[in-house]
Amino acid sequence: MKTLFAAALLIPLTACAIIPDTPMSSGEAAAQGMAVAIAQPVWAGDAILTPLAVKEDSRCPVNARCVWAGKLTVSTRIAATHWTQTAPLTLGEPYEVMGRTYVLVSATPEQTTDGQIAPGDYRFIFERR
Repeated sequence: MKTLFAAALLIPLTACAIIPDTPMSSGEAAAQGMAVAIAQPVWAGDAILTPLAVKEDSRCPVNARCVWAGKLTVSTRIAATHWTQTAPLTLGEPYEVMGRTYVLVSATPEQTTDGQIAPGDYRFIFERR
């Protein structure tokens, strides 16, 4: 009888699973440090960042001389465990939210005087600092 009682107590414990509390994304997120395209999620620390659209790309073309270096700003969804925010991340500038700092550290391709960059050609690298 004691064996049956002990087995009855263990059955519910073995059927339980612990699921970590992680942010949600619409698909698999790339590993931290990987270059991603528009709409492709990537891990940055304990959050998932998804570049949504290039809002401004006024960077100086690599084959030109400019007085001002220009800037690149990307509308980015930041999704952590219990919150989500869409923010404008500017290349090289830290963005702080909820005690965390994120940086758009790299964007390719470079601007050229030959023409516009198609949205699908951009690749971004994000970092949590």
